[in-house]
Amino acid sequence: MFGLEQIQMKLLCFETRSNCLMLLVLIMLKWDFSDCSSETSPTAVSPTTQLTTYLTTKLSLENVKNVQVSAADVSITLMWEKVQNISTYIVRYFHNSSKEVNVNCTEGASITHEISGLTPATKYNFTIITVREESKSTGYTVKAVTRPLNPEELKAVTQNETSITLQWRKVSNIYSYILFYNETNVTVSASDEEKVIKEIDGLTSATRYSFRLFAVFENVMSSGINFSAATAPRNSNWFKSISQNESSITLQWEKVDGILDYRLVFSREQINVSANVSQEQVTHVVSGLTNGTKYSFSVFAVFENIQSSGTELTAATVPLTLAAVRVTERTVSSVTLEWNVDVGKKWIYILHFNGKNITLNTTTNNVLSSTLSSLQPGTEYTFSVVTKFFELHSKAYEGFTVTAIDCSVVNWHVTDSSIQGEVGGLFSNATAANKSETHVSPGGSNVSFTGLYPGATYRITLMYEKNSYFFHQCTHNLTIIPPVLSGHCEHWGGGYSVQIVWNKPPGVWTAVEVNVSGRTLRTGEQYVTVSGFQPATAYQVSLAALSGAVRRPEPFVFLCHTDPRGVIAGSVIAVLIIGVLLCIAAFVYYKRPDIISRRKFYSGAAEQLNTKPKAISAVKFAAHFHRLSENEYMGFSEEYENLSPVGRDQTQKVALLPENKSKNRFVNILPYDWCRVKLSKSSPTASDYINASYMPGYNSKREYIATQGPLSSTLNDFWQMVWEQRVNGIVMVTNCTEKGRAKCEEYWPPFSKPCLYGELLVTTTSEQEESNWTLREFTVKHRDTCEECRVKHFHFTVWPDHGVPLNTEILIQFRGLVRQHIERQASSAPTVVHCSAGVGRTGTIIALDVLLQQLQNQKAVGINDFVHRMRLHRSNMVQTESQYIFLHQCIMDCLPSDKKTEESMYANADIIYVNATALKELIQMHNAKNFSPVMTCT
Repeated sequence: MFGLEQIQMKLLCFETRSNCLMLLVLIMLKWDFSDCSSETSPTAVSPTTQLTTYLTTKLSLENVKNVQVSAADVSITLMWEKVQNISTYIVRYFHNSSKEVNVNCTEGASITHEISGLTPATKYNFTIITVREESKSTGYTVKAVTRPLNPEELKAVTQNETSITLQWRKVSNIYSYILFYNETNVTVSASDEEKVIKEIDGLTSATRYSFRLFAVFENVMSSGINFSAATAPRNSNWFKSISQNESSITLQWEKVDGILDYRLVFSREQINVSANVSQEQVTHVVSGLTNGTKYSFSVFAVFENIQSSGTELTAATVPLTLAAVRVTERTVSSVTLEWNVDVGKKWIYILHFNGKNITLNTTTNNVLSSTLSSLQPGTEYTFSVVTKFFELHSKAYEGFTVTAIDCSVVNWHVTDSSIQGEVGGLFSNATAANKSETHVSPGGSNVSFTGLYPGATYRITLMYEKNSYFFHQCTHNLTIIPPVLSGHCEHWGGGYSVQIVWNKPPGVWTAVEVNVSGRTLRTGEQYVTVSGFQPATAYQVSLAALSGAVRRPEPFVFLCHTDPRGVIAGSVIAVLIIGVLLCIAAFVYYKRPDIISRRKFYSGAAEQLNTKPKAISAVKFAAHFHRLSENEYMGFSEEYENLSPVGRDQTQKVALLPENKSKNRFVNILPYDWCRVKLSKSSPTASDYINASYMPGYNSKREYIATQGPLSSTLNDFWQMVWEQRVNGIVMVTNCTEKGRAKCEEYWPPFSKPCLYGELLVTTTSEQEESNWTLREFTVKHRDTCEECRVKHFHFTVWPDHGVPLNTEILIQFRGLVRQHIERQASSAPTVVHCSAGVGRTGTIIALDVLLQQLQNQKAVGINDFVHRMRLHRSNMVQTESQYIFLHQCIMDCLPSDKKTEESMYANADIIYVNATALKELIQMHNAKNFSPVMTCT
């Protein structure tokens, strides 16, 4: 129909080879055509020949069949059977660009070829072309995907009893993963985060699991990686402490599912504990702990180095047993116990005493104390103290103590050679001692001392000893009856007087009481002269020895006959005496009228001084002094006498209360209510009384405190006053004992040996002895607050009782030391000044300090005025006339040289002491006529 030359036909290749072949055959049967690739003109050939030639040359190469693909992450392996035993093939593959490789394999019936250098997780198209000489098949195409890379950094991030959380780094652009474990697979879809996290739950505690993880791309999995992890064990169901002591705690907990390894954690410490296979619980002792301390424990079960979440427990060690409990104070009805505590540990203390439990809590003070009252005298009491912390109790500290005995209530039977009394209460031995010997009583409650020295004062001491502990039960001073006297009288004074003489008996006596015709006299000599009798008359005389306040109850009585010669001579002597007196009176009237005028002058001066005493200028003081000194110091006497009633109309109600009377050294020296020093009271029923008065000074109305020398029963009160008044200086102008009499209790401790006075611990830190005084320094510390202060002690040691110092110079120098200390301290606190009663020598040194300041600053001095002021605050200040005169002499010796006269009073110093002696004799005569138990003192 068409000619070959009219049709230019190209061979079209279809994928369906059978259809293509049938089409070609039909075409060739219709038309003849030559090879299209030939460049020569076609030769006329029959159609059959042309078709045969074409099929032979073009259609004889087949494509490969049964191609198998095996993928790796960077390569793909193709495997196919050879076509017609052809050995040469071309493999073309395409992703982003096309590449091909020649494959030539002469051996075998199949070919396996690996295409490497590929990109993981990538789709590729592969075409396999059969090649023989210049002929090629149409090619066989197959699609293949490289495997993705395996995930990296696979690990378990958390493990508990029922789950394990896994984490791995995401493979680039791979969002699908498959996790195999325990015959289970889980598909995991990743997010855009770099890390992939998957929690696997529903697991069994304390079990190891094996995992295999694959990355998935286009349903192709990576080669996979293996990983194993274990779940945590469960916690113990119970955890407790079963015992503890001061340094260890024994813990016990349930063993978990046969696990043998445990970890115990406390106080930043970690201990690995191995359990016993055969036991159902685990026990462990934690030692090396601190006593009385609370600890927090955590115990973990450990399985393959994985621990449980932990079980917690709080437990404590037992607190320490007290090292010591001190008995700091014992009375007849109370005891005070104290012990040291650690303020940093809030422990509780339980004191068991006399059937009662007392709970005390730790405070900021490092000492705890408890006073137990309402006890029986002389009775032994046991006690125990237990330390409590976190409901744990220490071992008890056990001790005992004994209440004191009040020896003053014992009915003592005293003779001139023995002391006997029945004492109730515990004591082991009793002694009676004076300065030279000690007597010991036989055992038993009946105390008996024999062979004693008459009139001596014995210090009776009862002691109780048990288990090498010694308890001082009581001390009591008893003066036994003085010795028996025997005496006689001698004629004296022509029968109008009698001298009574007695022997010096063996024993101690301080005075003899002589009673003649109803008149009683006391003397310390071995004789006494008594006047006012009639000659030739018999008088009854009784002699009784005194030892202190103890009088012999049975006096020695005898008759005394006066001299009969006085009857005759008396009349003559009386006439002569009258005549002499008349002559003297006439002489005085006519020859010495100035004596009468002087008496009138001094009487008027006294009235003037009594109205308003004035300061005397320094220029006029010497003349004033000499005017008072005239006529045997009559001016001084009258001035001083006018001071006697000053201040005595003021009340002293508190000092006279029954509970305060024993706190007064002398019954006639008491503070006025309005200016007395008051102590702070520890309880509503406590007393605030001390025998002390605020005194005015030059700069302040309360510059000094005048007080008595402390008694043994008022030592605590004295130091309490020093502490509360912030005193930094004490001036003492007496000795503790003078002429055998106690004037003041020694209220300070020995050097470097602290002593506790109530709540105050006093230590003598320095002591410097001079010829006329001793300087000391005390440290006073409050045991509750630990607050501390220093107190200077100025002790003047050469001031005689009822007198004045040897000269003015030493007292003025001593006053200078005191004044220098006061001014250096620059404190508003008062200075405590005391002697024995706190009026005589005390008033003199206070007045001297003030008057010298007045003299220096005002060039004038008012001695009478200031003594008057002092007596408005405390009675009897500057107690004797000799002390009053001595004050004037001190001012005279301190005047500038141009203000003095050449005469010095101490050129005739004996006059002062004659005057003082006269005053003393006057007092003795007054006592002989009107005996009174009131003691006159300084």
